[in-house]
Amino acid sequence: MNKLITIIGPTASGKTSLAVAVACRILQQGRHAEIISADSRQVYRGMDIGTGKDLAEYGSIPYHLIDICEPGTKYNLFEYQQDFLLAYNDIINRGVVPILCGGTGLYVESVLKGYQLSPVPQNPELRNSLEGKSLEELTEILKSLKEQNRSLMHNTTDVDSCQRAIRAIEIEEYNLHTPTPVRPFPEIPYILIGVDISRELRREKITKRLRQRLDNGMVEEIRGLLEDGIPAEDLIYYGLEYKFVTEYVIGKCSYEEMFRQLEIAIHQFAKRQMTWFRGMERRGFTIHWIDASKQMEEKVGDILQLLDLNS
Repeated sequence: MNKLITIIGPTASGKTSLAVAVACRILQQGRHAEIISADSRQVYRGMDIGTGKDLAEYGSIPYHLIDICEPGTKYNLFEYQQDFLLAYNDIINRGVVPILCGGTGLYVESVLKGYQLSPVPQNPELRNSLEGKSLEELTEILKSLKEQNRSLMHNTTDVDSCQRAIRAIEIEEYNLHTPTPVRPFPEIPYILIGVDISRELRREKITKRLRQRLDNGMVEEIRGLLEDGIPAEDLIYYGLEYKFVTEYVIGKCSYEEMFRQLEIAIHQFAKRQMTWFRGMERRGFTIHWIDASKQMEEKVGDILQLLDLNS
């Protein structure tokens, strides 16, 4: 069992509980396992309900790359790669089994494929020149730069707010004019498992989970972040729950409008996640799909069988 066990799936597919169950089974077999998160928003402290951390779900299983930076900051892919390597090397050097789990496909692909990245500094002059442009105008600028760089529009989260679009333009502009030094990333042996959930079940679970999170204090969590001095535009930058609930809290929409728009946005997000994962298959990844509707013990058994076949 010397491979990085990687479990991916769309939001509400049950991938975290599956990763924990696999880690517990490995523990029963006399070894230890630890989970590395691949979620672009769970890195932020205090953003718990909206990002669905559900930390109690981990039980005694140690986890990494959750709650590692302050809300309001802009964590990026380059930082994730560096933090992943630190956690991964620490885990394997202790003889522990690493499990990578999350729904941010770009994060997963960047470490499995070994993207060579360089940190991109902020460009105040560029930002000033883009100030006031509409999201549609920024999207067209970004598309043009990506065509010049021969890079892909990763997904629509690049352009789900003006702030994100401006940052994406900043990165493409930097890459266009600045030679990127080669930053070797080690080749990591892995087995990639996807949680396959039907569209109907996924939609049902998303709506149910959204209601639960709102009932459990998501509005209060976001109101508290605003009261702690985090600007509304910074929370809106994080998208989904933080975008729509913040807009509700600051009075830009009613509760009913917030719920309806957020529910639609999460459904669309889950669809984009699956589009990304299918794209990974087209880019050469082998994903072993596990039926989400199976009982947990059966899913864990399927994964352990795969590990035996691929060890």
